[in-house]
Amino acid sequence: MLQPGAAPLHSTRPDDGPLDRPLRLQYGSLFRGGSLDVTDLPAARAARQSPLRVAVLHNVDFLEARPEERVARAEVENVARAVAASLEGHEVALVPVESDLSRLRARLLDFRPDCAFNLCESLANDGRLESAVPLILELMDIPFTGSPPEALGRAVEKHALNVTLRTHGVPAPPGQLLHGPDDRCELAFPLLVKPSREDGSIGISAKSVVRSQHELRAVVTEITSELRQPCLVEPFIEGREFAVSLLGWPEPEPMPLTEIDFSRLPPGAPHIVCYRAKWELESAECRGTVPRVDPALPDAAKARIRAAALGAFRIAGLRDYGRVDVRLSPDGTPWVIDVNPNCDLSPDAGFARAARAGGIEFPALVRRLLSMAISRSANAHERQTA
Repeated sequence: MLQPGAAPLHSTRPDDGPLDRPLRLQYGSLFRGGSLDVTDLPAARAARQSPLRVAVLHNVDFLEARPEERVARAEVENVARAVAASLEGHEVALVPVESDLSRLRARLLDFRPDCAFNLCESLANDGRLESAVPLILELMDIPFTGSPPEALGRAVEKHALNVTLRTHGVPAPPGQLLHGPDDRCELAFPLLVKPSREDGSIGISAKSVVRSQHELRAVVTEITSELRQPCLVEPFIEGREFAVSLLGWPEPEPMPLTEIDFSRLPPGAPHIVCYRAKWELESAECRGTVPRVDPALPDAAKARIRAAALGAFRIAGLRDYGRVDVRLSPDGTPWVIDVNPNCDLSPDAGFARAARAGGIEFPALVRRLLSMAISRSANAHERQTA
């Protein structure tokens, strides 16, 4: 068990599934009880009046990321600065989170925040460790924005989450995990091949849509060797693609839909949002995937898309904010293709864009998320003292 001053947390990214329960067992005695007493934090928080002390937490493992992943992972630092700037009037500290979690504990105890604005997306370049930070915040009784650790753990295991969604009646494509190029795939072409536990479109390129066994083997080989994780293989769903941004606690509300317009992609390019489309602004893929807020669409189709997104948000256990990506197939089925808790909050990214279309500017969005976390903490305190 990790103790103060112990070595940093590392991940070799083995194919061994969710880490939530081992993390809870590993860090429980370190951050709650034992030689570390944090029981005075709630009392100190209650005695303090506004302005609030807000710790804006963000990962810094992008410094060690592979070059092709670095842009996506480094964006979180820019988001942290934008969030801090939006909290004018409060006492804000930017807290970089490294793999040595005892350092995080020490920084939080020193600052004694009223709330943490959690922007951590991974630790040690492993998205499965994303849930460690909110778990620590829970154990230290520090309110935080965004989804709880259990939801982050579910969302990162995309194949298992899709099975759960289908079990609950939410349309999600059937999929199969392939651990290597020799694994047999039972699905019919065309297929979409992607890493099983990445976000930000890491590992997704024009080659990810495959139409033959030869193409499938090549992409599976590349992902399993370079990203060291299984591939999630799903039927490639033709049709229009929508991003549904959801905001609110205790009940989420969908903001205006955003459609990805693929009409400017080069001829023959697959209609997907790949890594280059998201992060390489001068690429043909980025110029060819244009987000259109509040697209023309029959009301009945909009309602089906929102219902599928809301169902996925609730079943996955997301909280405060998130984005659900949906493909509308030619027969009108709204297929949930991705569930994104704690999605990108960049002022110019999709979630903030949808919020603006709904009348919420970025500073107000940040303050609303902070208010949700504080209100949730106050409600819990009232229940405990009732």
